Amino acid sequence: MKNSLKDAIADGLPIALAIASYGLSYGVLAHQADFTILTATVMSILIFAGSVQLVAVAMYATGATIPAILLAAFLLNLRDFLYGMDLARDLKKVKQPWRFFSLFGISDEPYLLAKARFNKHGTDIRYFLTTTLLFYVAWVSSSFIGVWIGDQIDPIRFGLDLAFPAAFTALLLPALTHKAAWLTVGAACIITMIAEWIAPNNGFTIILVGLLAPLVGIYTQKGV
Repeated sequence: MKNSLKDAIADGLPIALAIASYGLSYGVLAHQADFTILTATVMSILIFAGSVQLVAVAMYATGATIPAILLAAFLLNLRDFLYGMDLARDLKKVKQPWRFFSLFGISDEPYLLAKARFNKHGTDIRYFLTTTLLFYVAWVSSSFIGVWIGDQIDPIRFGLDLAFPAAFTALLLPALTHKAAWLTVGAACIITMIAEWIAPNNGFTIILVGLLAPLVGIYTQKGV
């Protein structure tokens, strides 16, 4: 247990700092979209999904309808279903309520850290829950600070909007150990470039990539 907690903090803290910088960006954007501190913070507490929250706030600011926002959020978070299905095999022997808490915390960074840990040491629920808690606290607290300070900080000027993608990329690269993974990444890049060429700055590009790119990896693994 001691090693699990120690390793989780050592592995998770640097990423939590990157998540916090991204949370500041979300908070500032929420402030600019006239969200109250309470609304923006509660959104982070209940949803805990950075990309979905940023897209939702951006769509709301441009006058999108609630059904459109909900549809975009659902499609954008489809990858979490895949994460959950994969982790379900590792967590099937974990008792409630710990299994519920672990599934609530599924997102990009916790998933990648958990899979790396599980593959090396077997299922380690303490490690998973500790890293998830670190990320959750970082996201919620930074969201609050971001919407509270509002226009006093420019996320783009300080490069805060790049911290989250950079951290995710650093975690992803070591996991690309087989052909299917690399082909999926390649497909994602190609689809992104084509979509942005056809419709620049289209908010649905990430949704399209998330739906189509994984199919390449699945096709390759099955050898169809």
